[in-house]
This record gives sequence, C-alpha cells and structure tokens, in this order.
Amino acid sequence: MPVEITWLGRNCFRLKGRDGVVLTDPCPPESGYSIGKQTANIVTISNRDDPGYSYREGVTSAHILDAPGEYEVGGILVTGIATKRADGGRNVVFVCEIDGIRVGHLGLATTQGIEEIKDVDILLFPAGGSNSLGGAAAADVMTKVDPRVAIPMNYKTAAETADLQPLEAFLRETGAKPEPQPKAQYSRTQLPQDLTMVVLEPKS
Repeated sequence: MPVEITWLGRNCFRLKGRDGVVLTDPCPPESGYSIGKQTANIVTISNRDDPGYSYREGVTSAHILDAPGEYEVGGILVTGIATKRADGGRNVVFVCEIDGIRVGHLGLATTQGIEEIKDVDILLFPAGGSNSLGGAAAADVMTKVDPRVAIPMNYKTAAETADLQPLEAFLRETGAKPEPQPKAQYSRTQLPQDLTMVVLEPKS
C-alpha cells in the first residue's frame, strides 16, 4: 500500500499509510482553508505557540507531538528536531517514517539546523517567504536536503489569508514547472531516483 499525501493547506498535510495516519500542523479556518474534522493516529505541531499552525480543535488524535524527541506510535517512527524560526521563535522539524518511507516536514524552519535532516525520501518545506523560507532560500534548502520528492507548502494561494509569496517566486529559482495534482502516492519502489518536485492542490 503506497503512502498517500494530501495537502490540506498552509503547512497541513495528511499522510496516510498502512500503519496509520499522520497529520501535520493543522491550520485554523482563519487561514482561509477548511480542513474539516480530521482523525489521525499522530498529529505533529512544529509551532505550538503559533495559532495559525496549531489548530488542535480541527483534529482528533490520541498522540499530539509538539516537542523534540524520538517517538514510536503504532509502527510509525517520528523524530522531532529543534530548530529556530526567522523571528527567533521555536520550531520543530519532524521526520516521520511510515511504511518504510521517511517524510520530513520542516514547519517554519530557517536555513539553520537543516544539516541535521538526513536521508529523507519526501520533503515538505515552506516556500512562500514572509514567516519562513521563500525563493532562493527554499530552493537552497531543497537542494541541500536532496530528497527524492520535494513538495512545497506555506505559500500564497487563492484561499490563503496570510501575506505570503506566490509559488511562482520559488519556481523561478528552480526552473521547474510541475502541474498541480490533487494528491501524491508513493511506495518504496515507486520513489523516483532523482530529485522530483511535486506541487499539490489544497484539498477544499
């Protein structure tokens, strides 16, 4: 069974595998996105002090992870790595190993501390500037981490209410023009050999 990745908006993704469901950084209705009522085995929150990225009311879960450390829940391995936001606030990068695939979620990371993120198959990273990485910095981090699949997040869309840059500013730095798709699915054997960028449409 491949791991299914759905973007719900901002930094919020739903990762569904055989071993369970992980939801990242649930965003509130004020973000412009409606994530509905989600159920997940694990919820990771990279910025627990930022209400725009920690809408716990939007998800039902027995396991909410918002601090650095190593965790195992129902066969899903999660590592939280402490980093800093651009404004100096705390940020936790989470790497989830689900069905043999390592998915890294950078939260609102800066370029500092990224060297600790190793052997990630799929990277979920901010690309809209403002409160985090954008343009050249996002492209640089993507290249340094060197995942097999790179999926940008936290950029301006028609729904987004925050003052973020559109994705085009980042894409100009990479020269890539991927067609947006509703979801991505990968098993270990389906991962591309070379770095491939995937753009997802936010699920409405």
